[in-house]
Amino acid sequence: MITGPTFEEMLHPEKIAPDIRQRALAARKNDPLDPINLFNITWRDADNKITHIVLPPELTGVDTPIVVLYGKAYPSGSHKVGAAYSILLEKEMFGDVDPKVHTLVWPSTGNFGIGGAWVGGRMGCKSLVVLPEGMSKERFERIESYGAKVIKTVGSESNVKEIYDETHRLRNSDPNIRILNQFEQMGNYRFHYHVTGNTIVELAAELKTRGIGSGKVSAFVWAMGSGGTNAAADRLKQVFPACKHVALEPIQCPTLFNNGYGAHDIQGIGDKHVTWIHNVLNTDALMCIDDLSCKKGLQLLAEPLGRETLVKRYGANAELIARMGDMFGISGICHILGAIKTAKYYGFGKDDVVVTAAADGLDRYYSVMHEMAHQYGKLDEATALGRIEGVFHAVKTDWVLDGTRDVRERWHNLKYYTWVEQQGKSVQELDAQRDPQWWVEHQQKVQAIDERLVALRQANG
Repeated sequence: MITGPTFEEMLHPEKIAPDIRQRALAARKNDPLDPINLFNITWRDADNKITHIVLPPELTGVDTPIVVLYGKAYPSGSHKVGAAYSILLEKEMFGDVDPKVHTLVWPSTGNFGIGGAWVGGRMGCKSLVVLPEGMSKERFERIESYGAKVIKTVGSESNVKEIYDETHRLRNSDPNIRILNQFEQMGNYRFHYHVTGNTIVELAAELKTRGIGSGKVSAFVWAMGSGGTNAAADRLKQVFPACKHVALEPIQCPTLFNNGYGAHDIQGIGDKHVTWIHNVLNTDALMCIDDLSCKKGLQLLAEPLGRETLVKRYGANAELIARMGDMFGISGICHILGAIKTAKYYGFGKDDVVVTAAADGLDRYYSVMHEMAHQYGKLDEATALGRIEGVFHAVKTDWVLDGTRDVRERWHNLKYYTWVEQQGKSVQELDAQRDPQWWVEHQQKVQAIDERLVALRQANG
């Protein structure tokens, strides 16, 4: 059985045995497919610094510091690899998965499938990734490069039911199939509650020493894909009770906003259902973002002239803007726009800190950017100015739904149609989620899982 870090070691990689840590850091560049890279699953770099950027106000148009953790430095190029690893580790340790016998199925709209293909291969497992045919070609290429097979389903980002239908077919076709469903597996929740949540807590304190914020997080903003990253907000609200948890959806597919549906192109979010692992009863607001605004915003940062315009016309720091050229994907821009909307909606000021994250980087969207250039043309300075003012600075506080008691109850009830009617959960299981202690009990399993992994290491010498 091939294993990697504990939850605590993913949060604090300096706690990894020094020889293993050094081997992992060396392999990051020299041999990225070596299983030792499992120990590089963390939000921290080789110097144990948290991978983040404080966005320049010249881009955001607000005084409130907006801080973005970026996931492109993770193995496989996305933080979703952490969720994939945590789910598979728990399944192996508790005997649900045997790498010698079982084939893993990773239902996904992209990054989780890529992460699953990478993790499964490093942990000695055969993998199938099920994702919609309409996703960017870079996603399919990356999955296959890690040795996994791909099954394409009908549709695009929001066609998750079709993914579920295919996983049902696969499960019924072979008793040795194991479905690792990111939308329901609590290993995904635990990774983000403990690792992402506590990373942000520590980052807030670090930012204060640099004169940014007051040591608190005023809001955490995240667009639901699996709902896993939203678990960071559960930890943040325990530490900072006034922290707002703001969830995002595409305007083109506003499922939680108004029971809406539709297709969109913010790849990785907005899947026409409420995920099992999203604690909607702890969510303060739902905001919707336009998918075309996200793609136009990404084009601004992806093209050199767009970045040059931010420096030349707005006085943004050239070094900082240069770093942002390949740092974000489409959903990353969605999160930035959602963070700006959050700062405006709640009237936050200079002492408030709004935190979000970027799940992946530009490398998964070159084909999308090529299509954008073909459709809208490459940027000139006038167009770049229009993107800065019209996409980022012009963010409005429309499409906002407060998470009142009644609204939260509706969000919770929407889980019934996917999870009870389609996925085999019981009404009793669904009702249990209304009790905050249900979530606390899952949070508290982190320590027990870590202890079990440490004991396994000792037993194996």
